[in-house]
Amino acid sequence: MAVILPVEGVYPKMGDDCFIAPNATIVGDVVMGNQCSVWFNAVVRGDVNSIRLGNKVNVQDGAVLHATYQKTKTIVGNNVSIGHNAIVHGCTLHDNVLIGMGAIVMDNAVVHSNSIIAAGAVVLEGTVVQAGSIYAGVPAKKIKDISAELISGEINRIADNYIKYSGWFKEDGSKNL
Repeated sequence: MAVILPVEGVYPKMGDDCFIAPNATIVGDVVMGNQCSVWFNAVVRGDVNSIRLGNKVNVQDGAVLHATYQKTKTIVGNNVSIGHNAIVHGCTLHDNVLIGMGAIVMDNAVVHSNSIIAAGAVVLEGTVVQAGSIYAGVPAKKIKDISAELISGEINRIADNYIKYSGWFKEDGSKNL
């Protein structure tokens, strides 16, 4: 069963039609919108500051969302995919964003809409990712503008697929919060 715990009396809140994997951890001041999913071994830790997820956000296996005590919150927009083993820490991700597998997005970074952070990229503290762009590398730098095909073919496709995947587990009797 998933670990869902309050911190100092503040309980996580989930929207409608969310899937929480049986070994996911969600604690404290976390609010997520509708059709979100938190996958196996993922951690959404709203203990030291708040975490807000919009609608249709998927936090994939092993990813960690956290913040910095009394300094940074984590804010995630709508239609966002956070890839396997990514770290999203005290930053803002706008709508229609894909965070690649193993990527790290640090405190006070802002990733604007319709953007992709490549697998393994490190977005340093305070970096502002331009809307409609792909950032890659260590430290992450803009490598190109994103095409409309990538927005629909990657960002939207992955977010939509994760709603489908979560349905497989709900049908099999996993907890639907």
